[in-house]
Amino acid sequence: MFIATLTAYELDHAAVEALRDAWGGGMIMTLSQNEAAEFPLPFVPDNFRDVWGDMQAMQTDLNIQPAGHRKKKMLLADMDSTMIQQECIDELAEVAGVGDRVREITARAMNAELDFDGALSERVALLKGLPESVIQEVIDTRITLMPGGAELIATMKEQGAYCALVSGGFTAFTAKIAATLGFDENRANTLSVADGNLTGDVARPILGREAKVQALEEISQKLGISEEDIIAVGDGANDLGMLARAGMGVALHAKPAVAEQCETRINHGDLTALLYLQGYSKFEFARV
Repeated sequence: MFIATLTAYELDHAAVEALRDAWGGGMIMTLSQNEAAEFPLPFVPDNFRDVWGDMQAMQTDLNIQPAGHRKKKMLLADMDSTMIQQECIDELAEVAGVGDRVREITARAMNAELDFDGALSERVALLKGLPESVIQEVIDTRITLMPGGAELIATMKEQGAYCALVSGGFTAFTAKIAATLGFDENRANTLSVADGNLTGDVARPILGREAKVQALEEISQKLGISEEDIIAVGDGANDLGMLARAGMGVALHAKPAVAEQCETRINHGDLTALLYLQGYSKFEFARV
């Protein structure tokens, strides 16, 4: 048995009913009157991806997954453009006056056009001499949380799940975001500082794609859970490893090269979509 989940900022329930009827699905469960609904299916329809494209044109996400084992025991989340709306290195670069150059490299790296480690080193080198104090300034004035993140973390933790923030960004940012949202732990790269200024380097080893997979392995083993018990979310090429390994890997507003490699995709919703995918109704969301 499978579950088809439809999510949108403004869900068309008539379209949900029409799709259920066309596919011979079961009873529709409304998870949120405005945002989400689901129904069971005996199998994945052959025309799923064609219909998915039609739904995308209606600004609606359609995902199909096995009906069992949906509520996860662990969340593994990327930070930049996932839990926050920005790329922290791009915001630092704007202050340093090299924003355009760094944004170009970031976009190419996240779309799998460049090696992540090399691209990170190249971008960080452009920040050499920037006062360390600028980091807090950027956090205070340029970083905003992705909508739905607080509800996602609070609801999963209320249900006993463990939440880990694993980023190719920097610990100065992940520590703040993790504390704000209630993550249980965070991992990221550490910017090197000397005499109060950035040196243009990061501590080794660089936390990239393989390090995120390593975090998935280490934390799940520590918790005594299977990889099937994990939901992972990210948007960039360095997230593909953990998205493929997790029981549910969600590409959130992902770069094209990333989205095409992921079965579960959210393009027209916020982070609460990850709760709907697990079968939570809006009435079950934790208060934040």
